[in-house]
Formats: sequence, C-alpha cells, structure tokens
Amino acid sequence: MENQMHGFRARLDYWLKHNYVFYKLFNVAASTFMKVWGWFIPMDEKMIIFSGHTRKYNDSPRTIYEYMYDKPQFKDYKFVWALEDPDNVDIPGPAIKVKADTLAYFKLTLKAKYWITCVNIERSLHYKKKNCIYLNTWHGVAFNCIGNAAGGRKDYDFSHIDLFCYESDYQKTIFKRDFNVREEALIPSGLPRNDGLYHVTNNEIIAIKKKLGLPMNKKILLYAPTWRDSYDKGASYAIKPPMDLKKWKEKLKDNYVLLFRTHAYTTKLLGVEFDDFCLDYTSYPIINDLFKVADILISDYSACIADYSILERPVICFAYDYDDYKSTRGLYIDFAKEMPNGILDTEDKVINHILTLDYQTECEKTRDLVKNKFTYLGGHATEMCVEKMFKN
Repeated sequence: MENQMHGFRARLDYWLKHNYVFYKLFNVAASTFMKVWGWFIPMDEKMIIFSGHTRKYNDSPRTIYEYMYDKPQFKDYKFVWALEDPDNVDIPGPAIKVKADTLAYFKLTLKAKYWITCVNIERSLHYKKKNCIYLNTWHGVAFNCIGNAAGGRKDYDFSHIDLFCYESDYQKTIFKRDFNVREEALIPSGLPRNDGLYHVTNNEIIAIKKKLGLPMNKKILLYAPTWRDSYDKGASYAIKPPMDLKKWKEKLKDNYVLLFRTHAYTTKLLGVEFDDFCLDYTSYPIINDLFKVADILISDYSACIADYSILERPVICFAYDYDDYKSTRGLYIDFAKEMPNGILDTEDKVINHILTLDYQTECEKTRDLVKNKFTYLGGHATEMCVEKMFKN
C-alpha cells in the first residue's frame, strides 16, 4: 500500500507539473477546501511546522530547528516536522513528527502560527492564514530556470511569503521576477544550511573523514549531478551518466577516491557499480560533510556548485547533455562562459583536467567566477532568520 501511494503521488506530481489545465482545476478546488477548513481550526500561537527538501529531515529548516529547539526562549513552543517516512527518522529534541501531505499534515499547517520550509509548505496551494508567519529559505542558487521562467505554469506567486532568503543579487532578481517575491520579504542572509561552510576547519575535515571511513592519503572527488526529468510520466527519475568507471579507476585510483551523490529526486542510478574507488554517498544525510571533505567537485547544472564555491575549491562542470538539457529544462546562464573551465562534455576531458589542473589557480577561479557572483552573502543566516521571524 505504501509503495502504491508513493507511486500515485509521483504521477500526480508529474501531471501537476506538466498539465496546466489539470493543475489549475486541482489547485482551485484544493485551495478552496483548505481555506474553508481553516475557519474551523484555531491557530496555535506557539506552534512551528518545518518541512525540508523532498520531505526529509534536512536542508535549512533542519539547521534552524537544531539552533532553536533547546534555547530557553523557545521552551514553550511546539515543534512539528513534516516527513516522508516519520517512523524511520530520528530527530533530536522535542519535535512532533507527522507524515507529509496527509490530512494530519495539512491540519497542522492550518494550526501552526509559524511555517519554516525550503520548498513549499502549501504544496503549491494557496491557503495561508493572514496571521501566519512564513519563512522560505529556498534550497539553493538557481542555474536552471524556475518558477515562471520554467515553461508551462506562469502563475507562481510567492507574494504571500513573509520572509525569503537570498545569497546574492543574482538570486534576488530571479526570486522577484520568477516567483513574485516581494522586495520587503527578501533577507540578504544566505542559506542557514550553508553557515557551516563559511567556518570549516582542518580539524573538522579530518574528523569527518574518519567518520566516513575515507582515506587520509588521497584526494576526494565528489560527483553530484542534478536530476533529470522523468521519461515515463513520473514512474521513475533515473540518471545514467556516461562514465566508464573502470577507466576512472585506472587513471585516478593512486591519488583519488570518487564519491557519488545523486540528487534527492533521482530514483535510479544506472550503469554504476561501487567499489573501493567509487563510493556511494547518495543516502548520507549531511551533504555539507561531503562538501567539506571534497578536494574537487564534479557536477553539471546543480545548485551544489554554488554551495561548494563557498569553500573556494575547484569546480568541474561535466555537462555531457548540455544542449538537450538547455532546450528542455532551460538555463539562466551560459555555462560555457560562467563556469571556471567552461563545459567539459566527455569523461576523457574531465579525467584529463583532474590530472593536469593547477590546484591554487582553480581555487581562485571558483572564488572569482562563482562565489563572488552567486554566493557572497552568508555565514550567519540562521541567527538572522530566527531574529527576523521571532522579533516580537
């Protein structure tokens, strides 16, 4: 039954994204129902509901929750976490867990005075009460088109959100234009989840490597591609990178290990076998730990490029399907011009670049071409968000 429900929701999500008429009918009906239901549910002035990326215990809401829950000023508050699989997630502190997108979840959203998310508490509906305070941290710098720039729907409207984080003027412009976020709602804070990347130490890196069982005598490559849209109407979201990992191992094993981290929306990874050189860290819950230990990031169009740039380490854009992705998904930037070394579209180019790069020069490229444009705001976002949200 659980798998059937998950499959149904995946297909529903797909149709909502790809069929505008169906989306509008569903949205109007469901939003109206929620508003009427809300008349009968009194607001709890000291209830906070959190929702992470892909309905997991993660991202900036997790950072904010772990900052708040044991502070004296919040001892009387009720914390609620919306989760995909609440029975199998351990959360520190006093949080109440609820299964996301159930009637119990939606009832609690109507009851909670405070909403904290990096996605969309209302699941694209519109029923927020007037006195509810809504913080949306979002979940990274957008390189691919989002909101009203992404095609299909043109009615994204986040004007009802009270507080919205951004990391640079580049991102601020996109949020105002393509999500209709109000100027006065925008906070120049960076992302709470990235605060730790501004303050990482060598001792911390060593401790994480020991925890993950990674070698101290080799450099760490982190491969973190973004997701690709479904080709079977939402039944699965698979990715098959064009990589001959035997070749990678032969060329790089003496000095490197390769960590794989696929996007959270990816449901299948094809054509990859893991061993002592190529290691699977897709399910590891704290991606910042992987950023901190990685000497080089290999990605494509993912926001993780911007996150990782905070560390000012080399970035490789392995964009093997650039033309296809650009035409179907849409991109805000020209990766050939904006990335530190442009586009590397074959594995041979990537491997050769790793073997010949000048590390310090590549670090400077990341700082100057990525961090200074996309992620120059940050480091104390958690405190800023909590102060603004609970200023009274």
